[in-house]
Amino acid sequence: MPVQYGVAGGDYRHDTVIMEEQHRAGVSGWGNQVHSSIVAPYIYHYGNEEQRQRWLPKMASEEMVGAIAMTEPNTGSDLQSVRTTALRDGDEYVMNGAKTFITNGQHADLVIVVAKTDPSLGGKGISLIVVETDTPGFARGRNLKKLGQKSADTSELFFEDCRVPATNLLGDSTGEEGKGFFQLMQQLPQERLNIAQAAVVSIERALEITIDYVSERKAFGQRILDFQNTRFTLAERKTEALVARTFVDQCRVRHLDKELDAATASMAKYRATQKQCAIVDECLQLHGSAGYMDEYEISRMYAEARVQKIYGGTNEIMKELIGRTLG
Repeated sequence: MPVQYGVAGGDYRHDTVIMEEQHRAGVSGWGNQVHSSIVAPYIYHYGNEEQRQRWLPKMASEEMVGAIAMTEPNTGSDLQSVRTTALRDGDEYVMNGAKTFITNGQHADLVIVVAKTDPSLGGKGISLIVVETDTPGFARGRNLKKLGQKSADTSELFFEDCRVPATNLLGDSTGEEGKGFFQLMQQLPQERLNIAQAAVVSIERALEITIDYVSERKAFGQRILDFQNTRFTLAERKTEALVARTFVDQCRVRHLDKELDAATASMAKYRATQKQCAIVDECLQLHGSAGYMDEYEISRMYAEARVQKIYGGTNEIMKELIGRTLG
């Protein structure tokens, strides 16, 4: 983003380096990927100049942490079915509803909320509205317990007659309601590419620590690596890792050139996360009983990989989006 908003002035390549090194280090509790690579772009692309100046510098300086609230207790990948409403009342929106599984929800200072400003229009009545979390009527629920990513802040959020200034609508330069679903569809390819990149790094890290383990561990008088089954398994997985890395890197280049379409981003997210879960599972198997112990990195990687096939749109939805391009 331009430096006038208090940021460093880099591009998506800088985001990529930070995200990859975070995942390579196994730091799952830091919600910067949502804050910097999802929330800030929504404000930059769809906010007016006053909104950009109001929020982006504070996000860059850490004065404000960002979150985005899409998922609801009864609505996941089907965003057109959200039930949270934000109904206009003079110069304010009155927001009612609940969100769940929200990254950064416990400590966010601003939340982009997917809500219906006109429930009668279905998906065409969805808008994105920024709620500052000191607004009366906003409440945080539980910090949810999870299978993996235990240090990550994943929360419930509630809105009860929460009055938000109408100036908090993200409506492009026109300030119109009902653009939320279109805005989501424009930005979700980057989110899905982020997930694919995390998957590739996880695959590479799993292979790295597994090769180290089987090189040192012995059974029946020889290293585990010296068994043909081990070598063949790892040879296959290393080949798949390179294929995944090559495809995702190509998607990154296309994204930088503004040429990454939704179907290709869905392919990257679907394929990379499927391979992540499968390869981490095989790497855990090569660790034997040690792989089931939480003190081993591969055990934590196994638990943390599973959500990759779910968030950002389930992999079943990814296949549906790819399928729509077939003819």
